[in-house]
Amino acid sequence: MPEGDSRRAAASAVHLLHRASRVADGVFWRVVGPALTPRQFVVLATVAENEGLNQMAIMEATGIDRSSVAELVERLVKRKLLQRRRTKRDARSYSVRLTTNAQKLLREMLLAARKADDAVLTGADQGEALALLSRLALEPSLRPSE
Repeated sequence: MPEGDSRRAAASAVHLLHRASRVADGVFWRVVGPALTPRQFVVLATVAENEGLNQMAIMEATGIDRSSVAELVERLVKRKLLQRRRTKRDARSYSVRLTTNAQKLLREMLLAARKADDAVLTGADQGEALALLSRLALEPSLRPSE
């Protein structure tokens, strides 16, 4: 591959977003600590905002794929951070709630998670960057099909 082509590939939006995601995960780990992964944190925070969600609703709210949500919920249940109950409307579906342990952990981690966000996106560009990332993440035409 000619040198100019390799520079263009390294500067592609998809590649840079992938690298930025890895950097953001690393910052999260350094600032927040090992208690939760970034994905576990977002699942708990989503459930905290919407008690009783089922796994499909968690998937839609977070953008995490179906199999990953199922695995994340299973791990969080095993760690006694989430409780699952069969829903009355659909016996195949579970509603998910935070445990008392999860509520406490989430309260302790929220400030650290905000600090991690501020470390990743600093200064005047933060609002603009968040707006751009939100538009990209929430664009229906770009969502993967399940």
